[in-house]
Amino acid sequence: MRAVTAAWIAQAVGGTLAGDPAIEVTGVEKDSRDVHPGALYAAFVGERVDGHDYAPQAVAAGAALSLVSRPVDAPHVLVEDVTLALGALARAYLALLRDEGDITVIGITGSNGKTTTKDLLAQALPDVVAPVGSFNNEIGLPLTVLRADGGTRHLVLEMGASGLGHLTYLTDIAPIDVAVVLTVGTAHMGEYDSPEDVAVAKAELVRALPSHGVAILNADDARVAAMAPLAPRAVTFGAGAGDVRAVGLTPDRGRASFSVDTPGASLERRTLTLVGEHHVTNALAALATCLECGIDPDEAWAAIAAARPLSAHRMALTERADGVTIIDDAYNASVESMRAAFRALKHVADGGRTIAVIGEILELGEDSVRVHDSLGVDVVRLRLDHTLVVGDGARAAYVAAVREGSWGDEAAFVATIAEAHAWLEENLRAGDTVLVKASHGSGLWRLADDLVGGSR
Repeated sequence: MRAVTAAWIAQAVGGTLAGDPAIEVTGVEKDSRDVHPGALYAAFVGERVDGHDYAPQAVAAGAALSLVSRPVDAPHVLVEDVTLALGALARAYLALLRDEGDITVIGITGSNGKTTTKDLLAQALPDVVAPVGSFNNEIGLPLTVLRADGGTRHLVLEMGASGLGHLTYLTDIAPIDVAVVLTVGTAHMGEYDSPEDVAVAKAELVRALPSHGVAILNADDARVAAMAPLAPRAVTFGAGAGDVRAVGLTPDRGRASFSVDTPGASLERRTLTLVGEHHVTNALAALATCLECGIDPDEAWAAIAAARPLSAHRMALTERADGVTIIDDAYNASVESMRAAFRALKHVADGGRTIAVIGEILELGEDSVRVHDSLGVDVVRLRLDHTLVVGDGARAAYVAAVREGSWGDEAAFVATIAEAHAWLEENLRAGDTVLVKASHGSGLWRLADDLVGGSR
């Protein structure tokens, strides 16, 4: 973050300053443990923790200023709502960067693949700032914006939508130049009445484009492709069709190998470093975005193909010393990403024994039992060797697997992560490939960490 004064921050957020107006701020943090000298500490009030209680620790760590909704014994800017104020600060700060330099703002949304696509762009674009982990909401997005500075040419923003109007709010904070829409799926279906409502929510990103903007749209997803008329200009990508499309797609032990046709050139065959054929969509979206940003096609394609996962628990493959391979994809889950992970498990195992450890997909609402039931059917029809279902929320997957024909020890159910760990310790052997997959809130990522240990 380029330096701004306390007075400038107070004006940007419409707050009341208590302290020296000339205080300089060079960063923003929401956790007192992450504060560095010169930082603005944003004190949020959560369900269990009140950030104001940690203002003394933030000051001790070097916080120059705090953004608060009640006064603290330190220099601060007082506002009614810290979340809204943080958004206002990011909006004003991005406008300042645009006035002072040339910056392209890229917004990415979709039911699946947002984090991977932004990680690819973070490794393929020059002078880029992208979110840490999955910072894609009304707090994470402003924090990402505020990490940019005068040398930032490309600002990549992951934008999540768990309801109508969410993307409109985020694009008001950070007006975009490029809108990337990946998929319209079932993620957060508990917040929507239908997939069509999901499409309307995702289309808010395209509607937010200015007259010079461009939409990067997935031609393989009919609901996404239908957004093209909403954009000033649209570029499509896909495995089967599109302006930027995969050619000769073949699997290579769980990784996708293909060449690419673009409007200006044909790019040589490469094999993605990322595990899972579903990453073709993410790679093509990133490549199409790079081309729109003026990056050399061959250089962009080489960087994307060689890119590695930057965010934890995202199809991370670890080969343990005992001959067991772990695929950790436990950061998040939807029915689509779960099925893609099952297919990746089969390809990576390459004939070896497959074990799918699956936990609950959250935020499905009334569809939860039906969706988990369908996953139990999938593991049987894909002929996965063993399925271990963890937690009552996912129990329907176990019941369905047994009903579909998983007999004996082919399917098992445990209530806790500790029981899952014990089951695996007893049953794993050299040559096995294990997939760990669930929504982050299920906590199954802790099991993945235990299984990998120091091997990651």
